[in-house]
Amino acid sequence: MLRVLGQPKQLCTGPTRRDLLTAGSALGLTLPAFLQAQAREREKPSAARDMHFGRAKACILLFLYGSPSQLELADQKPNAPVEVRGELGSIKSSLPGCDVCELLPHTSRVMHNVTVVRSVTHKHPIHGVAYAATSVPDIDVAMELAPHDARHWPFIGSVVSHLEQRERPESTRKPVPDNIALPWPFSSRRTGEVHRAGPYPAFLGNQFAPHYARFQGTASKKITKTLTDRTIEFDEPYAGTNPDAHFVLGGEAPADITVDRLNSRKSLLEQMEDARRSRDKVDSRDPFREMAYALMGSEKVRNALDVRREPARVRESYGHFLFGQSCLAARRLVEAGSKFVTVFWDEFGLAGSGWDTHWEHYPRMRNELMPGFDHGFAGLIADLDQRGMLDETLVLVLSEHGRTPKLNSAKGGGRDHWSQAYSVLLAGGGIARGRVIGKTDSIGGTVADRPVSPKDLLATAYHLLGYDLETTLTDRTNRPVPLVPGGAVLRDALV
Repeated sequence: MLRVLGQPKQLCTGPTRRDLLTAGSALGLTLPAFLQAQAREREKPSAARDMHFGRAKACILLFLYGSPSQLELADQKPNAPVEVRGELGSIKSSLPGCDVCELLPHTSRVMHNVTVVRSVTHKHPIHGVAYAATSVPDIDVAMELAPHDARHWPFIGSVVSHLEQRERPESTRKPVPDNIALPWPFSSRRTGEVHRAGPYPAFLGNQFAPHYARFQGTASKKITKTLTDRTIEFDEPYAGTNPDAHFVLGGEAPADITVDRLNSRKSLLEQMEDARRSRDKVDSRDPFREMAYALMGSEKVRNALDVRREPARVRESYGHFLFGQSCLAARRLVEAGSKFVTVFWDEFGLAGSGWDTHWEHYPRMRNELMPGFDHGFAGLIADLDQRGMLDETLVLVLSEHGRTPKLNSAKGGGRDHWSQAYSVLLAGGGIARGRVIGKTDSIGGTVADRPVSPKDLLATAYHLLGYDLETTLTDRTNRPVPLVPGGAVLRDALV
């Protein structure tokens, strides 16, 4: 009997692919018949495969660029030496056994809805947004500073958009796209011309790049930032925004162009191109421009991004900070039908800002970082819960790595890059409420129990969103590649 060589891979329902191929040859199944049988297996109700599979209708990714310290997020070490625990204290949270930083009073009240993973670990203590948010097996500094390096893999939001269009072609006609990011194109508001890698479609193609919403508003606070020998004062929207702050989709028409005028311009352009196509006998319609026109004319998108439409009490619950209002816009976009929305806490002004606190760690935690995160994260979790949306909306709080357990001697304190152990927060969409996974040593420096890879976090997200981990993508060489090589679902994080 014909046997197929290779490692056995078990299907969700039990038999391995090798077994099915062997059975197929015994029963006289052709390859098309086998593929049809395999497709029928995948089309079975998700409950037949896994009660958690597909529990999340949407995902909101909150990415804290620069990386917060695990010791000042949700892995407090009050008994550690002062050079480790630092100058901030802890407060009790609604999740037993999980104190949080004293600067997170609002977050402390929603932690019973959250699963904390304290044992994320990997070998890349660099700003590898692309490592944390894509399935790329490895990364280096050169890749981090080269978004279009051919070695990159696609951003999770781009993969979701691709799989939605592949499995549900009608999704291309949705009035709200499935891959939206806030508050501006990633890495575009920092000094320097080089953008960092991360939220790019890589080998999937530009049609699966995030649709960027752009912040419209002004900062209400100033803040000083230090980078080596420079200290500069900025109007800092992450420290506070004016009440008129809102967002528009990137490439949106100017305010003085009505939908009628936009349609007239589109009609004129189409007439000119129809004439050219008739002359040249070719069809060169640009699907990207068609999508851009559709989104510019989408009232549903504009309304979702206009957070000014929310009652004042709701906006205040998220806080008048750039991060908080971005979280509110993300909730509105998901409510309007988007499958995947990303809120980046991005660098602003100086490169090496965001949560990259090598310098002035404590002043920046107090004045710039923690207040906005505290209001935004807590506001989002509480709002989703009150609206009955939390159980079907996956919320991920991720970063590239953690921070060094021991403080450096920089002015205002500082913590450097550390990827041996750090914490992430998960909630909603099939994630258990009120759970702590993994633990670190006495100073929060190494994993003492249950190591978790960033790829496990991605695998868990894909699983909850309803994408089989046996799914393959096609890379630049037309070879099939796995969705998340090496990633495994965090079963102990699920309901």
